[in-house]
Amino acid sequence: MIGRLKGTLISKQPPWLVIDVGGVGYELEAPMSTVFDLPETGREVTLFTHYAAKEDTVALYGFLREQERALFRALQKVSGIGAKTSLAVLSGASADEFARLVQTGDIAALTRIPGIGKKTAERIVVELRDRVDGIALALPSASGGAVPKDPIAEASVALQQLGYKPAEVARLVKETSEPGDTAESIIRKALKAALR
Repeated sequence: MIGRLKGTLISKQPPWLVIDVGGVGYELEAPMSTVFDLPETGREVTLFTHYAAKEDTVALYGFLREQERALFRALQKVSGIGAKTSLAVLSGASADEFARLVQTGDIAALTRIPGIGKKTAERIVVELRDRVDGIALALPSASGGAVPKDPIAEASVALQQLGYKPAEVARLVKETSEPGDTAESIIRKALKAALR
């Protein structure tokens, strides 16, 4: 089992990352909360990982903080929630915000996260209400970085990979993007807007 990786960040194409560790490139999927806080490519990073092996696939997920990984694992213990939905939750809300939604039983806000319907949101509230306190930790805001050539296109692709429909992505990006925004800031604002 792989629990942690320390190496050079080679590629950052949300939600995918490639980390070079001793000449081996590990491809990981990460929530936007991790992607926002990563340095530019070519820098050294350390990520907590979750290794998932199923009958026909093997996947590696990366997180900057232990709390993100703990929440990712706790979410998957809820019936009907898999890795993709867990990543969407972590991408759409900080651990503190998610804990608040669960503790207050805010089913409406939870259902705005891709992949979570009313019944799943109710199961999350019932099954995680007592566990989220120990996991919650405020996550720092995004760090600045170079503006990619087409941040709107990059943000749109990332949002679609998180499960949002193309029409919804177009609406969110149009409503939240401003000239000079990075892809990461557009994604962050779009995810916040989707939870409203």
